[in-house]
Amino acid sequence: MTSSSALPAHAGRHCHNVVNPFHSTHYFSPDLPAEMAELGVEDRSASYFAARGAAMGAVGPGTITATFYNFSHALVSRHVPHVWTVVAPEDVLAARLRASDTTLRRLLGDEALESAEMAEAAKLALNAAEGCTRHARPLFAAHADLPVPDAPHLAYWHAATLLREHRGDGHLMALLDAELDGLEALVTHNASGRGMSYLGVMKTRGWSQEEWTAAQERLRERGLLDAEGELTGAGVQLRKDLEHTTDRLDRAPYEHLGAEGVARLTELAAKFTTTAMEAGAFPAAMFGK
Repeated sequence: MTSSSALPAHAGRHCHNVVNPFHSTHYFSPDLPAEMAELGVEDRSASYFAARGAAMGAVGPGTITATFYNFSHALVSRHVPHVWTVVAPEDVLAARLRASDTTLRRLLGDEALESAEMAEAAKLALNAAEGCTRHARPLFAAHADLPVPDAPHLAYWHAATLLREHRGDGHLMALLDAELDGLEALVTHNASGRGMSYLGVMKTRGWSQEEWTAAQERLRERGLLDAEGELTGAGVQLRKDLEHTTDRLDRAPYEHLGAEGVARLTELAAKFTTTAMEAGAFPAAMFGK
């Protein structure tokens, strides 16, 4: 294992920022809802909760709310556990993999998926994931129990999933330590200009305007938001501290891979993610302010 001092500052975060979108493409693709509709699940929220939660089994709404963190429990409860009466978790996992395959083929093309660079990215990302830890990381641990797909692009997608959920589980620890609930986390991230847009939050997370306004008021009382809903200096610092804490809790996979491997994975991941974004993988209206 390479020591952390060998890694440039924020190398793990930079790598995550280009690896994670490769995983996330299927959430914004028509292929996942199409696959789920074939199984009898037509609601997009139900589809998302099932697809991301299926690795944990037929869990209840409390587990989904706890591990996903920033969704309204009322929204989760409308779909879970009912979704498991319609479709079994193992069928959802198979549908999710099919949707990811179709999505990546459309966005990147068969030549890229069958390239030596894709196989190299898969090998590097899986190597990094070997450095992840299971304790106190329920979403990562559940996905780590799944088999690695044979096809290189799906093996890379699986590894990207592991790295995403490992960092995400750690990020929730940072949010709890900062005493931000799920909606407050969304409000501050949105105010930073880097998170999901207000439209995206309202469309997908199940919160009301009244709840959003109340969260803003709580943050103003803490001195984190100003009257216009922008981050104060303290709010900006809090978001920076959150990322630094998340980096620290997520350093293990990148230390395991080492500086040279992280740099190469970042290079390859950036190429694939850029191609996917240029092909329209993510709707612009869902992000930013």
